[in-house]
Amino acid sequence: MTRHRILNAESAGYSPEAAAVLAEAGEVRLEELDRQALLDAVSWATALIVRLGHRVDNELLARAPGLRAVATPTTGLDHIDLEAARRRDVAVLSLIGETEFLETVHATAEHTWGLLLALSRRIPWAHRHAAAGGWERDRFRGRELAGRRLGIVGLGRVGRRVARYGLAFGMRVAAYDPSPARWVEGVERAGGLQALAGASDVLSVHVPLNATTRGMIGAGVLAALPEGAVVVNTSRGAVIDEDALALALESGTLGGVALDVLRGEPSAADGARPSRLVALARRRSDILLTPHLGGATFESMARTEIFIARRLRRFCRDVRPFALR
Repeated sequence: MTRHRILNAESAGYSPEAAAVLAEAGEVRLEELDRQALLDAVSWATALIVRLGHRVDNELLARAPGLRAVATPTTGLDHIDLEAARRRDVAVLSLIGETEFLETVHATAEHTWGLLLALSRRIPWAHRHAAAGGWERDRFRGRELAGRRLGIVGLGRVGRRVARYGLAFGMRVAAYDPSPARWVEGVERAGGLQALAGASDVLSVHVPLNATTRGMIGAGVLAALPEGAVVVNTSRGAVIDEDALALALESGTLGGVALDVLRGEPSAADGARPSRLVALARRRSDILLTPHLGGATFESMARTEIFIARRLRRFCRDVRPFALR
């Protein structure tokens, strides 16, 4: 019987337990490939595993006539051309809809709070100053979170957890979500996005990227924020109009931004226009950037890799590979 050929194209630090699960499903290659190497190698595969470092598009799929599945341990799928996969009858296995499992994953909410604390207390800049031999604390006076207003865009799994963190820190928390699965006690309901922005000292974004949410945090929403407010985004970069965000920073109306995601992430959007915010971050001390670290803890990555490996194992048992040359 023909076995599946599983190619993991982003296997650096991959969970040994997940690799053992994959070995039960078929022949496995654990690689760390760049774009060209993946294009050259994918014709071998009947199943492909990627994180966020590759875009699975029509060009890639055309190189893989035997591909039956793409597996990704992510909740966002903007790095996969779903329509192209559908046309080629390639299944996409992800964490979307795995509500019970995802409730055990805390990493992105914790990173959101870490970004907010670091920005509010100016920790990265103070560290660089102290490491260089300085000790001028008044240069890095920050802002307390207690008593401030936290506005959450999207009260899903991550948004709910961030809301609870806000309440624990003594913040006044409100949220906007037109169709929440459930609400959080103690969180006010905002009547709309503009209303939420107008009553938020901190605006934290937690929505998936789709046609409705793309660019939803635009110039109008940013203009509604009180002077000195800060914006935190750990969802997807394209949810925010980055040009409008850069203008708001340059005008001095915003107190700062902390971003784990950008519209033009180099690893996830080949050929994308570089984000203007990267250049601004080099010369300003009110922009904090991290390279999509939200889910990047040892615990969460191992947990999600094992979960997706088990899903792929079930798929490989149920779906036979095409005959391969």
